[in-house]
Amino acid sequence: MIRKSLRELAALVGGEVAGDPAIEVTGAADIGDAVDGDIVFAESPRHLAGALQSAASAVIVCPDTPNSVKPLIRTPNPRLAFAKVLGALARISERPLCIHPTCSVGSNLHAGDRVSVGFNALIGDDVTLGDDVWIHPFVYIGSNVRIGSNSILHPFVTVLDDVTIGDNVIIHPGTVIGSDGFGYAPVGSEYYKIPQVGEVIIGDNVEIGANVTIDRARTGKTEIGRGTKIDNLVHIAHNVTIGENCILVAQVGLSGSVHVGDGVIFGGQSGSKDHVTIGDGTRICARTGIIGDVPPGSFVSGYPAGPHREQMRAQASLLKLPELMKTVRELERRIKALEEGSE
Repeated sequence: MIRKSLRELAALVGGEVAGDPAIEVTGAADIGDAVDGDIVFAESPRHLAGALQSAASAVIVCPDTPNSVKPLIRTPNPRLAFAKVLGALARISERPLCIHPTCSVGSNLHAGDRVSVGFNALIGDDVTLGDDVWIHPFVYIGSNVRIGSNSILHPFVTVLDDVTIGDNVIIHPGTVIGSDGFGYAPVGSEYYKIPQVGEVIIGDNVEIGANVTIDRARTGKTEIGRGTKIDNLVHIAHNVTIGENCILVAQVGLSGSVHVGDGVIFGGQSGSKDHVTIGDGTRICARTGIIGDVPPGSFVSGYPAGPHREQMRAQASLLKLPELMKTVRELERRIKALEEGSE
């Protein structure tokens, strides 16, 4: 069990303690689940009352929160502070700092310091692993792959040839990076497979969820920008470029050669046709279908995608459609009666 004093946690999050700084906590929890020894957070007055009434031993709060019977850690961003505390109190899996003897390793492996490769992993030729890389069991890494420092590949990840992965990247189980893009040339009633000979580049500080597929480019590159976070079950097709610090929620699908700017957020099950550009800072609601370029700073929803406010007005109008049809039928009846009376 990991124990941390409020003094230690306050130093970690850049906060200050109101109460006994020597009090120790052993866990972090949601307000409704907290027990004695836990710490919780309250980022608004609405949550504060519940946090103070909970069984938690301490609460992370905003700087202007008054003193209470329960010890507090005051900090400008309670949510971020809670995330840091979670990491400090979490049990970290032990890993051997070695390459397991059951691994199959190709020629010319360049491995940095403190590299860990789990049992039955397969590594191709001319692979470079940076310092502190952690390759879990049953991972496949093809030839000419570079993986930057402090990156983690969880079990059953597949990284095919000619892929570059940056520093501090996390890839969750079942993800495939560098599979062929979906490219075919029609020949009569059949299809000729277009070779996919490009590469994939994953930037620093990217996190990729479970069962994600990122296709290699036909030529050139498929690229995921620095700091982007990708949820489970996302598909990114060949020659897509995604900017920095984007968010792609589960089941997003991007067709080939889509260009996504920086800071774009895709809601769940949204997607785009091929060869469109989505501008910086765009917000895309869940289940949105994009069929054309989207200007920077847009907030879109619906299919086909349109400005969110207009789409909401259109949806509200649809709810009035039955009453409108009733009115139209009544007007038609009156017009018919007037026409018959004038004959």
